[in-house]
Amino acid sequence: MAMVTRDGATLHYETAGAGPAILLTHGFAASARMWRGQLEAFADRHRVIAWDMRGHGGTDGPADAAAYSEAETVADMAAVLDACGEERAVVGGLSLGGYMSLAFHLRHPERTRALMLFDTGPGYNNVEAREGWNRFALARAEAFESRGLEALGNSPEVRDAGHRSAEGLARAARGMLTQRDAWVIQSLPAIAVPTLNLVGADDANFIAAHGYMGAQIPGATSVVIPDAGHGVNLDQPAAFNEAVRAFLDALPPEA
Repeated sequence: MAMVTRDGATLHYETAGAGPAILLTHGFAASARMWRGQLEAFADRHRVIAWDMRGHGGTDGPADAAAYSEAETVADMAAVLDACGEERAVVGGLSLGGYMSLAFHLRHPERTRALMLFDTGPGYNNVEAREGWNRFALARAEAFESRGLEALGNSPEVRDAGHRSAEGLARAARGMLTQRDAWVIQSLPAIAVPTLNLVGADDANFIAAHGYMGAQIPGATSVVIPDAGHGVNLDQPAAFNEAVRAFLDALPPEA
């Protein structure tokens, strides 16, 4: 376990292997523990870095609501890479982690060698749809506030996540899971780095987003993993790792 402190918050991250860097970001209410299989699988050729977002896992959950936002998360991702001495990385994540990977690419294209988006939604152009999503996110926050960690549920990516408290998750839902604009979704056609767009076939809530991103991102490699839900890397680890390995092996070598 390693730590780096940025703006008063101590961030937990783990690394494995050596070689070109991969930065993996988990989904909402999960933690870096969901990537254990990938730290093991890809450490033979890569330096794999998995980290916990604010309010999640071993990372601090500051009391200040302003400490949770898309911009703060992107800055945390850059701080983790800096702490690891990595200027560039293949940047990937699941769900909220994939969305934040897109946001990272927007702010730091020079640090993004490639993108890997797993069961990810890119946000909304439609204001009413965005407001509907935000109602869902705020309901998640209220559930953590009223029920504590019992509100986690039992999906594979949130099991054994090691959260310190439900309060941090509630603040993360309010500040990081909610969306305020369309800048990420509108950036998709301008993405110029290799992109893996992967989804579990049974993840009904994200199949449409997967298809949209596949159509909007130039040259995206789109993969659907059969018999897998939202936690695709945990539901079908062998098929997931095979698809990721093929994508990584096809990347142009680092200069």
